[in-house]
Amino acid sequence: MDDALTIAVRVKPGSSRARVGGRFDGPHGPALVIAVHPPAADGRATEAARRALAAALGIRPAAVSLRTGAASRDKLFLVTPTGPDLVDRLSRLRDGPEPAG
Repeated sequence: MDDALTIAVRVKPGSSRARVGGRFDGPHGPALVIAVHPPAADGRATEAARRALAAALGIRPAAVSLRTGAASRDKLFLVTPTGPDLVDRLSRLRDGPEPAG
């Protein structure tokens, strides 16, 4: 897929506040940190992270799908379609402060 972007994410389930921002050097390289309120059970944290990522990038949730990492805090999401503004937003989020929680 030429117009798809793979985004490495580190999910922090059970956080007091949902936030997107910060960087975590994980197994997939530099990852965007996403803190979500739902616990890591029954895929709820993964779904919350997918929706939070879409909202932070200003795209529809349907444009974000899980590529790998369903049972891990380290995930790869596939975003399609992409564009230069999306890559810029991702860079700003990843280089921002890590979420508390």
